[in-house]
Amino acid sequence: MSDNQKKNLTPVQQEYQKFQNEREVKRPVLTNCIKAFFVGGFICLVGQCIQTFFIYNFNFTEETAGDPTVAVMIFLTMLLTGFGFYDRIAQFAGAGTAVPVTGFGNSVISACIEYRTEGFILGVGGNMFKLAGSVIMSGVFAAFVIALIKTILIQWGGL
Repeated sequence: MSDNQKKNLTPVQQEYQKFQNEREVKRPVLTNCIKAFFVGGFICLVGQCIQTFFIYNFNFTEETAGDPTVAVMIFLTMLLTGFGFYDRIAQFAGAGTAVPVTGFGNSVISACIEYRTEGFILGVGGNMFKLAGSVIMSGVFAAFVIALIKTILIQWGGL
């Protein structure tokens, strides 16, 4: 609140503002950032271990191991969300669990859980991608634009 806005408050509003400021919970920003960093890093480490597993055990290349790795990460996230564990991790780590792949899996299954009482077709099926739909659309559009730019550069001899 700016100083000009504070001047326009009535005495009761000023007293309430003081009351609110005294009782406001101070957020440990540095601690939250450290938790998010390490939990997000751990999620990425798990993804890297899964990718390495596919490369060494199933003779994938680095390029081809990405797709099954993403599928396994989304599956694990959906499983953990379904059992309620991922929400506890998210409560602890905050933004650290918003790594794109796991965040996507969590948003899809959370919508399914929320609307399961409405049935499988209208509830789960109709609302499954309600939260993740914008992410899918943005990702597809971004991939199209990047592919278009790459195609133009290849045609012009830039790549």
